Amino acid sequence: MPELAVVIPTFRRPRELAAALHSVLTQEVSVEVVVVDDSAEQSARAVVEQLRAPQVRYVANPSPTGGRPAAVRNLGWPATSAPVLHFLDDDDLVPAGYYRRALAALKARPDVGALFGRVAPFGDQTALGHEHGFFDSAARRARRASRYGARWAFVAEHLFCLPMLVCSATLLRRAVVEAIGGFDVSPRLQLAEDIDLCVRAFRRAGAAFLDEVTLHYRISPGSLIHGSPSGEALRSSYRHMFARYVRDHGRAEFFALKVFARTALRGVTGR
Repeated sequence: MPELAVVIPTFRRPRELAAALHSVLTQEVSVEVVVVDDSAEQSARAVVEQLRAPQVRYVANPSPTGGRPAAVRNLGWPATSAPVLHFLDDDDLVPAGYYRRALAALKARPDVGALFGRVAPFGDQTALGHEHGFFDSAARRARRASRYGARWAFVAEHLFCLPMLVCSATLLRRAVVEAIGGFDVSPRLQLAEDIDLCVRAFRRAGAAFLDEVTLHYRISPGSLIHGSPSGEALRSSYRHMFARYVRDHGRAEFFALKVFARTALRGVTGR
């Protein structure tokens, strides 16, 4: 059985996909990879076929979503068997040797169901200053949250403060993803589906922060989104997350975490 399964949703980015796949296949652990193509013309098929790599499988989405990565990822992970899952975006890159170090870290922490680490942005020069600042702050907040244990501070940070991660920066144990039912594909959750997944996974099984670069995160022109969590789609997504958290875990826990974020974590709520 492979040690790790990588699920890559893709949409009309063959060059970036090829680079992402190279970063996965040159790792030092055994992997299985599922590329889920969300384009009607199946633009990624040629990229996968040219690899001739038996550990990489191509899946065409029979009903392209028009931009719903949560639904696309949910097509991929049930087709894998490895005990650890990585949801990698098609334009991101895995650092050399990262999977080996990450699996060792998870083995050393059987008490947690997820692992995430620092993000190193690259790409659009006009945006990199902002993005480096955002992710440097995210790493500082993750270190601080780690002092409070494996669960509640990480949940509170992602519910009520700015996020500390992106989807591709996180590894999750398969059993946890199965237990929470994968990504939420509700139409009310148009954005932040990765944050939603991590909140539910961290709440259920805890997480550990690996204080090293775990992802090279490509920044495209106009992607300055992390520092200004505004817009009706984002507000609607968080309202959906909040309502479900209250429904699943009760108002007392929800408001206790909110107070924790505003006091001990000194979080910026603004939502």
